[in-house]
Amino acid sequence: MKKTLWLLMAFTFSFSLKAQEDCSFRNPDISLDERAECIVKQLTVEEKINQLMNAAPAVDRLEIPEYDWWNECLHGVARAGRATVFPQAIGMAATWDTTLVYRVGDAISTEARAKYNVFSKHGYRGQYKGLTFWTPNVNIFRDPRWGRGQETYGEDPFLTSRIGVSFVKGLQGNHPKYLKVAALAKHYAVHNGPEALRHEFDAKVSMKDLWETYLPAFEALVKEAGVEGVMGAYNRTNGDPCCAHPYLMQEVLREKWGFDGYYVSDCGAIMDFYTGHKIVDTPEEAAAMALNAGCNLNCGDTYASLLKSLEKGLTTEEEIDRSVKQLFKTRLRLGLFAPEGAVPYDTISTDVIRSKEHQKLALEAARKSVVLLKNEANTLPVARDVKKVYVTGPTATHVQALLANYYGVSEDMTTILEGIVGKVSPQTSVQYRQGALLYEANRNTMDWFSGAAASADVTVACLGISQLIEGEEGEAIASEHRGDRERTRLPQNQIDFLKRIRASAKKLVVVITSGSAISLPEIYDMADALLYVWYPGEQGGKAVADVLFGDAVPSGRLPVTVVKSVDDLPPYENYDMKGRTYRYMEVSPQFPFGFGLSYTDFTYSNLTLESNKVKSGESVRLSFDLTNEGEYDADEVVQFYITDVEASVNVPKQSLIGFKRVGLAAGESTKIEFTVTPDMMKIVDNNGEKILESGEFKIYIGGSSYSEVNDELGAAEGLTGRFEVL
Repeated sequence: MKKTLWLLMAFTFSFSLKAQEDCSFRNPDISLDERAECIVKQLTVEEKINQLMNAAPAVDRLEIPEYDWWNECLHGVARAGRATVFPQAIGMAATWDTTLVYRVGDAISTEARAKYNVFSKHGYRGQYKGLTFWTPNVNIFRDPRWGRGQETYGEDPFLTSRIGVSFVKGLQGNHPKYLKVAALAKHYAVHNGPEALRHEFDAKVSMKDLWETYLPAFEALVKEAGVEGVMGAYNRTNGDPCCAHPYLMQEVLREKWGFDGYYVSDCGAIMDFYTGHKIVDTPEEAAAMALNAGCNLNCGDTYASLLKSLEKGLTTEEEIDRSVKQLFKTRLRLGLFAPEGAVPYDTISTDVIRSKEHQKLALEAARKSVVLLKNEANTLPVARDVKKVYVTGPTATHVQALLANYYGVSEDMTTILEGIVGKVSPQTSVQYRQGALLYEANRNTMDWFSGAAASADVTVACLGISQLIEGEEGEAIASEHRGDRERTRLPQNQIDFLKRIRASAKKLVVVITSGSAISLPEIYDMADALLYVWYPGEQGGKAVADVLFGDAVPSGRLPVTVVKSVDDLPPYENYDMKGRTYRYMEVSPQFPFGFGLSYTDFTYSNLTLESNKVKSGESVRLSFDLTNEGEYDADEVVQFYITDVEASVNVPKQSLIGFKRVGLAAGESTKIEFTVTPDMMKIVDNNGEKILESGEFKIYIGGSSYSEVNDELGAAEGLTGRFEVL
């Protein structure tokens, strides 16, 4: 009997040890869910609550190191020292090049892993040291006054989706088991200004606008790119706070789209429940409300009140467990508890940071982002051996016009002046005077700047704004509107400055830095040539010089509409899409969405539709010829738009459904084929449902969206076709 009891006890003990071994969260042979569950079971309530905030402390007894979830890489690894600084997000959107954007994402995540590896080696695990990057920002840039629009991919849901999906895939990598880094889609949802009201504002939108404009990019990142994280916005949407929104977070994100990543609040957003929105009275109510709705992680410390929430019966330990498990699944996907040698990214060394390859990629991206808006009498390109160039203006040496916001830093940031000096011939004289301040009139009224233009063959006036004027609420220290802009024009002092320069300049080239659409009526009239260069990153000056002197042919296209005046816009606080963006505006723009010139001439011809009548559910195939009739090898960004002519509800005037960047040698022609699928023909009804209706459809193909101003701006003539769905 004693022997039997001893054997039974031994067997039980052995089984228990085996169960513990099988339950090890470091065991790669058991499922992700099981490993995450193993961690949760071994934590106390207090430990679990501590893991629900971005600065998660170590659990020493389980050898789990501290981890801070907050990291940034909007256009390069940010806020963590040396890194390759790529063009700001809006500039990457202006390339209309998804392959390029994927490569940029891949380069950024390579540098991110290298930095994580060296940080970890030295025991540095605080903020901006982890692998969970809170990017990209796929909010729709619905109004040019929004200071954070520079972080987005522009005003169009389709372009934003395509650029965003490519960037996320580049960041997260293609390993079958481990994420290279964890990307995140923000700010969910309907978050795009005003900055001053973001902690208290209720964005009221129709279901049609929600599903037609504000949600498509988020859906694409979740369903196509498998983005690991989603960040809730500060604002409310239709009454509910975005970090405790049953419809958006549960019904749409988790159930309809099948999202299986982590959900995080914007930083301090849960505190806003009782300080700004005033929908609850206490931190414990706010914490429980967010947690119960599925907000797994609190950027901030409001979740420290969850112990009180539990005591008051406002939430349950099961809710806490659910979120802790979700968070550890992300850390496991990153390979943070994997056996040594299992994760291929663990061996990436710091040699990759600002490697020659990455610098070259940053230059390529900056070159492709430059948009040529005017080139009167072929002012550009300038001959490299020109006798004298005069460079002037407040952004010619302004490093922050390269950096934008959410930036890393580099030891080799090339300003526009430096780019020009490095490009011209040895016999070319380059003179520089700043001439004007960025946003206020010169305090010294003496004019020592305009006369220099008279003796120069070419004057390059560098105007625009920087993240001093536009950006997030606290960062834009020269903004009087918490980072937003009240007007869409340049600061008046810059306009007055250019008038003086124009009076004596022989040839005047204007270079504009900005992260948003700036109305340029006076500037356009005064300039012989006009370049829009965004915030072009560390290689920006070299890229601008390459375009100015013909080593690169401009091929960027506007990801936003440039209005003539702020008077052409609806009220900023109104989130209705009526009257906004190229899809809904009734007034003519100064520059249409998708517009951009080249040094060569492209022609579109011979549009052929396989059929002009199709049954519902069938596709329409078409082809046309694209020819480079100029003297330069160059890229054209071919754009495809559709309009439902006979829709039963109000629909966009035109919607982008496809684009292709096509490189052609001088004199070369190619046939391009495109398929209009049934999904592209669908419209969004007033209930937010996508439906396909019978009737007539119009398509437009060209190097820009269709606009009545295309002709006078010099855009290539596009092609128009029609077909009917039976």
